[in-house]
Amino acid sequence: MCRSIKTLRPPAMPEEATEDDMRAAALQYVRKVSGFRAPAEHNREVFERAVDEIADATRVLLDGLEVRGAAARKPA
Repeated sequence: MCRSIKTLRPPAMPEEATEDDMRAAALQYVRKVSGFRAPAEHNREVFERAVDEIADATRVLLDGLEVRGAAARKPA
């Protein structure tokens, strides 16, 4: 578990997650899995592609989640 990745869905996050939030989480994940804070030049392309793909998957996940319960309801 990467401790610096935060939950991006309501009610843990009161507002909708932004592209920056999703990309930051994806970057932290790739850093943790790869073991590199910043990749060497010869690994940069695959590193960045992984961040992009994980950010996209995060967006699909958050768009598809249905959060139920009183805590998930947005004020009118």
